[in-house]
Amino acid sequence: MTETETNTYDVVVLGAGPVGENVADRTRAAGLTTAVVESELVGGECSYWACMPSKALLRPVIARADARRVPGLRQAVQGPLDAAAVLAHRNHYTSDWHDDGQVRWLESTGAELHRGHGRLSGPRTVTVTRPDGTEAVLSARHAVAVCTGTRAALPDLPGIDSVKPWTSREATGSQSVPGSLIVVGGGVVAAEMATVWQSLGSRVTMLVRGKGLLPRMEPFAGELVAEALSEAGADIRTGVSVESVTRENGTVVAVTDRGERIEADEILFATGRAPRTDDIGLDTIGLDPGSWLPVDDSLRVTGHDWLYAVGDVNRRALLTHQGKYQARIAGAAIAARAGGEEPAAEPWGAHAATADHGAVPQVVFTDPEAAAVGLSLAEAEQAGHRVKAVDVDMSSVAGAGLYADGYKGRARMVVDLEDEILRGVTLVGPGVGELIHSATIAVAGQVPVGRLWHAVPSYPTISEVWLRLLEAYRDA
Repeated sequence: MTETETNTYDVVVLGAGPVGENVADRTRAAGLTTAVVESELVGGECSYWACMPSKALLRPVIARADARRVPGLRQAVQGPLDAAAVLAHRNHYTSDWHDDGQVRWLESTGAELHRGHGRLSGPRTVTVTRPDGTEAVLSARHAVAVCTGTRAALPDLPGIDSVKPWTSREATGSQSVPGSLIVVGGGVVAAEMATVWQSLGSRVTMLVRGKGLLPRMEPFAGELVAEALSEAGADIRTGVSVESVTRENGTVVAVTDRGERIEADEILFATGRAPRTDDIGLDTIGLDPGSWLPVDDSLRVTGHDWLYAVGDVNRRALLTHQGKYQARIAGAAIAARAGGEEPAAEPWGAHAATADHGAVPQVVFTDPEAAAVGLSLAEAEQAGHRVKAVDVDMSSVAGAGLYADGYKGRARMVVDLEDEILRGVTLVGPGVGELIHSATIAVAGQVPVGRLWHAVPSYPTISEVWLRLLEAYRDA
């Protein structure tokens, strides 16, 4: 390819993370020629700095915690984790930050990979600046899909630039265990990374601006996770803001709005995400650089019939599984429109991302795990639904006691009293991450509560919590 050559494809995808890969897979399966542009590693944030490394770090932590609750086994697992082995396990799951395998998979779909920084340079046109400085122009006959995801958002604090703080990337990628770590934030990343590094031997101090952890879940979820972290040795301080941060002789010093001075080897800011749209040429098509991209249910950007925004970049649900779900929808919609058809608009069709509105599942891989799908009680009430919350102590389930001595957890289902369906479910306790899909089916499928009586849980499993919840609703 010469520097001035223009290649034409049916579809051009910006970003080769799980979302971009899935869009390309679907458009290629539909027979559309597809180019994918990536400036970093094929496989994206999830594969190298988020889902996979974080869960590889957390799995040994959770397995040890579970084993310590089993008679006859707890005595054998009282020692510390082998930190070097845990980090090596993480490195394996990131392929040591090499993307050869991901590249082979992408190329097996028939999509063409272009390495470099891609920017929109007008409608249906993307200019790629390669690592060697040369450029290629990619023209799309039908669609450009922006799948560039998000980056960590750092607060505007005095001294933060010189401190070189950890973000989620450093927290999941560190090759050594800091003796002490300050975690700023109370969301999912903060809770999971506090769990990891506390378990690997760091002295963790959490500085949480809000009232507690996991603010987007039911309040009891954050309370149970915070209780467990505190019992493990973490120092959790709520209602606290960081006013400045410096590094003195290699030591990080954070000063809070209470005048507290906290020292640590490293500091992690888990304070939100920002869209990676600041330098992708949005200004060339009348959009604001750095903005989130609003879309319809087929993932098409408002006001642009050829532009799609899929995954985190549209801010619907910042979760890999939701982004991949959107990618399947977007790929089908692009293919339909390329064939001259308008995608079907029915609520449950293959061209509408309806799950984004009321059936988004999420698991927080802490100890205990917290899992939720749909609306919390507060969210359901704010949405105008007439609902009732039904709670069950999960220790009342026979399978929970068999799973772990002293099992501690709580379950809630939010029932729509008019439609007699579930608007949301939250589960907190060891092992609940594997239960949430049953709740997702109930919420997404709008299964009537009366029908759920006939979905009989196996005995003795933790799934019997469903029976306890239904009984509590009947007796309320």
